[in-house]
Amino acid sequence: MDESELLARLREGDDDAYSTIFRAHYPGLVVSATRLLGERALAEEIAQDVMLELWRRRASLTLTGPVRAYLHSAARNRALNRLRQARTAQRGEVYLRGPSESPATDSQAVSSELELAVAQAIAALSEPQREVFEMNRTRGLTYNEIAELLGISVKSVEARMGRTLKQLREHLAAWLPDGGGW
Repeated sequence: MDESELLARLREGDDDAYSTIFRAHYPGLVVSATRLLGERALAEEIAQDVMLELWRRRASLTLTGPVRAYLHSAARNRALNRLRQARTAQRGEVYLRGPSESPATDSQAVSSELELAVAQAIAALSEPQREVFEMNRTRGLTYNEIAELLGISVKSVEARMGRTLKQLREHLAAWLPDGGGW
């Protein structure tokens, strides 16, 4: 059976077509994600998420290229998002340490001031900006997922996020190292 026939059957909800696609592509997705993440369990989770999303979107799925390319691109994007989330969490760890871990009272005061400044900067965002920012940075959703949930284009999500990050950089300039940031 060729790929276009397999996709047509998948769109109709054919479990066998989905199983065929899953068996053919899941191992490769795990290998690709493991290379990026360095952790097989997390890579398997990413691959499972991608395959689940394929099933969820099967009825509306329109591919411009091979299924393999679509799935690997989705897995790569999710893996990179995980890496970004981990990096962001690692940066924030310094500010979330408890008093017993904090090296000095001064750093506790600085952490408290920074947390307040971040909260104020986020509160100063417009509702659409805050919504996109929180969906991306707190919930870890991709721009595509946010666009789908909000019923707007990915370009709109990108534009909102760009304005948001610029506004946050300006509001938090005193706290950011030169060239550092969001």
